[in-house]
Amino acid sequence: MSHTIVTTTTTTTTSTSDGGFCNIGYARSFQGLLKIGQVVILLIAFLCVHCDQHWTSYSAFRYFEVVTAWFLIVFLFFFLMYVMRLQRKITCINWTLTEFLHYAVGGILVFIASIVAAVKSHGYSSLVAGSVFGFMATFLIAISIWTSYKVTCGSQPTGAAV
Repeated sequence: MSHTIVTTTTTTTTSTSDGGFCNIGYARSFQGLLKIGQVVILLIAFLCVHCDQHWTSYSAFRYFEVVTAWFLIVFLFFFLMYVMRLQRKITCINWTLTEFLHYAVGGILVFIASIVAAVKSHGYSSLVAGSVFGFMATFLIAISIWTSYKVTCGSQPTGAAV
């Protein structure tokens, strides 16, 4: 009795074309344009307050400058992170949740800073403009919070499936 053993080896090769190092399409997406808008508006708000020397309340406008500059840098970092696809390379961090928390904290702090700047501006046009741009940034941050919340939490089922 002779037995014949046949061994078959199958090799599957998968190649992905992810477009290289940069994801330029992200800059044209809704989230990308929203981040660009936030960075530009925060930059304008920062410059309006920073370039004016008619401060009546030094600490209030320094707070506004610090908050707008910090979140300008953070939002620019998130934008560049998604354009360069770093979230795929650094997988130990839940980037969606991290971004959601930064937007939540940033929205509250920019809103407070804008209120303080509006109250302390005493009619100086550049300080009023800075606070208005701060409120506009708060609105854009609120949109980001909403879209990030939808991605983070998703649509949870409300009832038990039978």
